[in-house]
Amino acid sequence: MKMMVLALCSQKGGVGKTTLCGHLGVEAEIKGHGPVALIDTDPQGSLASWWNEREAPEPVFAQVQIANLAERLRLLDGAGIKLAIIDTPPAVTSMIEQVMAVADLILITTRPSPHDLRAVGSTVEIAERAGKRMVFVVNGAAQRARITGEAAIALSQHGTVAPVTLYQRTDFASSMIDGRTVQELDPASKSAGEVAELWSYVDKQLRKA
Repeated sequence: MKMMVLALCSQKGGVGKTTLCGHLGVEAEIKGHGPVALIDTDPQGSLASWWNEREAPEPVFAQVQIANLAERLRLLDGAGIKLAIIDTPPAVTSMIEQVMAVADLILITTRPSPHDLRAVGSTVEIAERAGKRMVFVVNGAAQRARITGEAAIALSQHGTVAPVTLYQRTDFASSMIDGRTVQELDPASKSAGEVAELWSYVDKQLRKA
């Protein structure tokens, strides 16, 4: 089976792309869907910094220049990697188009605020131009906030919305400090449960690609 490529994209910064990349990569390994390779195309290098703090060897981290992205993905596939997860910079650039071109599925991450929701339009346009399947993920939601449901309804007019919402909890941020994830800190936590549900859904979407 060929390696699948999952890209996390959003024009807006601070929506949790890097956190989700790390968490989904670890969850895929936990569920036996590895080996997983993480790729950081964001010049800020937040995903690389998180991975450098990790003690666990999985998922692996692949150093990739955007100019040779397609070739490096072929090499990773040949090396037996089953899933590549790509973090992208928070801006609409040609780099995003290059990443989308090689992706099997695009996760567009957004927080449930009017400003964040307005910002998804340009990302959606690029994905549609590339003819790529995309799924929206609502991240950092407040418990019992009406706007969370309203955000899902608004996003559904543009495409598919993941049936799993990730809620704002301190364990997401605290786990990332030392290179871990919520499911490694406390597998029984609500956050870990949400990540597991989201990965299960994303995995099914990837298999349709």
